[in-house]
This record gives sequence, structure tokens and C-alpha cells, in this order.
Amino acid sequence: MTDPAPPQRPAGRTRRRDRHGRGMRGPVAPPQVPLAVSRGEAFDDLVRDSADRLERHWPQLVGIDFAVQEVPRADTGELDDTGVVPLGRLIPAHGGVPDRVVVYRRPIEIRTKSRDERALLVHEVVVEQVAELLGMAPESVDPRYGQD
Repeated sequence: MTDPAPPQRPAGRTRRRDRHGRGMRGPVAPPQVPLAVSRGEAFDDLVRDSADRLERHWPQLVGIDFAVQEVPRADTGELDDTGVVPLGRLIPAHGGVPDRVVVYRRPIEIRTKSRDERALLVHEVVVEQVAELLGMAPESVDPRYGQD
């Protein structure tokens, strides 16, 4: 007796289960769950939250761009000769480009251990840059500056 040939799948059908009888695997987490947010996106959210909080008290900040860069670039003069890596920078308006507050992600992440610490440091950096822009003390821009 000869063994019958194994059954052939009809052409055009896709496999719905793997060899262990389990169904196809889906994403680990849906997009609205924080697991799906990258570290960069989470950092962007911290900067945006801090800027929004300040804009509620200082309406003149609405026209300012808040940006995030990974690290300061040495070739553009963002680093000085002291060897200290800045956490943020204010770029004054020129031409048709509005004022811009830049926050550097990697130096802040290196200096913090938790998301809460990171949020506090990001807010302090944003407050310091906005205070410089407005020509005020950071405590005047945000009365809770330096207290956390």
C-alpha cells in the first residue's frame, strides 16, 4: 500500500493559523495605549504640555515655536567652549521666522531617571528659555519654578 499524497491547499487561500493551531498575532498594544508611544514622542508631549501650560498664563507665547532636537550641534555654535552641554536654547526671531525655544532631548534624558523627573526638568528648561525671551526672572514666568 502506498501513502496517499498530502492534501493540497487550494490556490489563492491564505493560511489563517500557524502550525500550532493559533491564530495570527496582532499588535502588542493598540495605538492609544502608552506602550505604543516612542520615547521621542513622549518627550515631545512633555515639551508640548509645558508650553501649553505657560501659554495659558502668557498669551504672547502663542506665536513662539517650541521644538525638540536630539542633541546640540557643535558645528552651528550651539555648544560653547566650556564643555557644558546645554539643555535648551532660545533662537531669537529673524527675518520672517518667529522666536524658537529648542529643548535638547538626550541631555535631559541622561540627567533624569524617571518620567516625573524628566517632566520637571523639561518644564524648568522651557520656563528658563521663555523667561530669557520675555526678559523676566524664571520665578516671574512660573511661580512654582525651582520648588519641585
